[in-house]
Amino acid sequence: MQCRQCGTEIADKALICYRCGTATTEAKYQPAPLRRKGASSSRMLIVTVLVVAVLALLGLYLLSGMQ
Repeated sequence: MQCRQCGTEIADKALICYRCGTATTEAKYQPAPLRRKGASSSRMLIVTVLVVAVLALLGLYLLSGMQ
């Protein structure tokens, strides 16, 4: 069999061309599409900051009540 990219003679059972690295067949599985990080990561950051602020205020309130 010949490589479809560079024309080098390669073994019939080869998965890739040893010379140029081109695959001999199409990929059986495609990678999962990447999720967009913009909206969800910024939303998680806001929620995290709010939770930390509430916990800090609660801690200050409890400490001031003990004195």
